[in-house]
Amino acid sequence: MSKSGIVNVRMVITEEKILSNIDKVQKLINPNSKKQIVQLEDDAYFKDLIESIKTYLIEYPKKKNFPASVYKAAYGLVEYATNQFEENTKRIEELIRQREKNISLAASLKDALDAVENKSEDWKETIKQISGDFSEDIIETLGLIGRAKSSTSQNYQDAVKLINARIGNLETNLHIEIDMERIEDRSKALSYIGIEVADALKLIPTPEETIEEQVAEEKIEEIATLTELEENKQYIEQTRVEVKPSLWQRIKNSKFVKAISYIMKIKVVIEVPNALPEGRGE
Repeated sequence: MSKSGIVNVRMVITEEKILSNIDKVQKLINPNSKKQIVQLEDDAYFKDLIESIKTYLIEYPKKKNFPASVYKAAYGLVEYATNQFEENTKRIEELIRQREKNISLAASLKDALDAVENKSEDWKETIKQISGDFSEDIIETLGLIGRAKSSTSQNYQDAVKLINARIGNLETNLHIEIDMERIEDRSKALSYIGIEVADALKLIPTPEETIEEQVAEEKIEEIATLTELEENKQYIEQTRVEVKPSLWQRIKNSKFVKAISYIMKIKVVIEVPNALPEGRGE
């Protein structure tokens, strides 16, 4: 029988089903899971799971007797999704820095190639200056081009092709673009949870177990080493007074919003309005 005291058999089964659905969603957004959500728009299964959870939260007949187990699981899902969303923020920032570094490296390598092809007086020094930025095979290939007596030999032409291919890879940053697209899709799914599930949770009174206090105590120690004292004070006030809105605020106040603005400048499309709309009545 459900801890909530509901004796209706159908409701008990539904509670168990919803707990199962929450677990399935959590696995889909787990970055270490083999089966992850790929594209939110095309993943009807993921959307159906979220819809079932949202419907259960909204349509549960007696909100005061809402099952604590479901509330705790749904709250934990939103908390987990929010944490993952923030991890995406860090990853996006890392990718942006790597992209900028690659573009700079491409320019350096292009200058070095020009120096060795034209046999400039300082071509050896040019290679030496960038030796710490590139692999040994790239440095050796540049040296081969610089020492070559003829530009018509097959070895010379193959060496030039290799360097140009490396320059092209650094300029296009294809692997970074792919990673960004994957993160974008994950972030859409994570914010979708925040929109649908967290918003529905606001309608439910906190169960008697007061899981807000439990979660707050666990998170305070973790955050203490990552944020300054003033931020800790603000977090404690949010979690102890009203935890549910604070999770939503963490999503809206995430540095990911700033990252999105920067990403838009480098032509990586992330839909800000769709990813972070306002909650109902907020």
